[in-house]
Amino acid sequence: MSVDPYNALITAVEPEPARPGPLSGKRLLVKDLIDTAGIRTTYGSQIYGDHVPDRTARSVELLVDAGAVVVGKANLPEFAWAVMGQNPFYGTVHNPAAPGKTTGGSSSGNAAGLAADLCDIALGTDTGCSIRLPSACCETVGLKPRWGSIDMDGVFPLCPSLDTLGPMARSVEDVALVWSVLKGVPAPEPRLEGLTVGLLRKPPTVGDGRETEASDVAEGWAGELERLGARVVEASVPEPSASTWPVFNHEALQSHRATFPSRSTEYSDVCRTKLEVAQRTTAEEVEAAYRALEEWRSYEPEVDLYVAPCYTQELPPENADELEVRLRFSEFLRWVNLIGWAGLAIGNLQLIAPQDETVLAVGLAYARS
Repeated sequence: MSVDPYNALITAVEPEPARPGPLSGKRLLVKDLIDTAGIRTTYGSQIYGDHVPDRTARSVELLVDAGAVVVGKANLPEFAWAVMGQNPFYGTVHNPAAPGKTTGGSSSGNAAGLAADLCDIALGTDTGCSIRLPSACCETVGLKPRWGSIDMDGVFPLCPSLDTLGPMARSVEDVALVWSVLKGVPAPEPRLEGLTVGLLRKPPTVGDGRETEASDVAEGWAGELERLGARVVEASVPEPSASTWPVFNHEALQSHRATFPSRSTEYSDVCRTKLEVAQRTTAEEVEAAYRALEEWRSYEPEVDLYVAPCYTQELPPENADELEVRLRFSEFLRWVNLIGWAGLAIGNLQLIAPQDETVLAVGLAYARS
């Protein structure tokens, strides 16, 4: 492992000899939310600071069996619950692509490690933005797969109804290759000709009454998509019928029931505050939120996919207050987890569709143009 001036790693790993396979010799950085047998796995917390799992997550096993070599466990916010690259116990991750600006969160170390060439591929998680936002901030590539499409075995949960696990790399081709290994199917062929792409100028809300902000950033990609054969049209996504936050709050509390509130003093102020807010969620709110989520996930779009930015504001400084910036910073991203679809970030470009294959096919066509 090279020197890590970006604080991208919590634990460096001496790589073992590579096995033959489609990923042979590719250096793999694993988010430190994902279990690795015999290698410290902290979940970004001090509570699990000395935790060494007995078994390796199935996703990591698949990549290693395909020839990838683990070179480290990537830094992340505490329990992967933040949109910034800050961690009070292991330090802030620094952005190689935009010095002084945030890496985004929570797969912060993964994206920084890729941007700094500390690894070739990475394995991250995404519950509300956590693969796509760091990929956008660090100018790399990351896929949030369709919910339920990739095995979450061996991953510390945040909100199981939203949690996803996916590949990150410096190219769409490598992301598609890692995805194919994780899924056990060939990567899709590049395709854009004849598809209808919805230009998303305003993301839907999460049903909480807080308006999202419109943006014309996606227009910047429309011309190239049309040149490659797509038809670009104005499009929108319907609103959920109730606030969906109670699902997140309810499941986050369940994920932390072994240590919160019994060990609340060992949490950071930011994470403890979020859990305390979650405790105020009522059973009626939770029931309504699950009903809204189920209804929303039955929606069938009138376009083949959507194009949108990952973020629309100036990147916050790496030391910005996470609680102040998180909602605005992630509003083009978090609805994708709620509706359960796939989202591919190519830098700040986000391709969104119900299926992984669609965004990967279009991403490959766009990247090869």
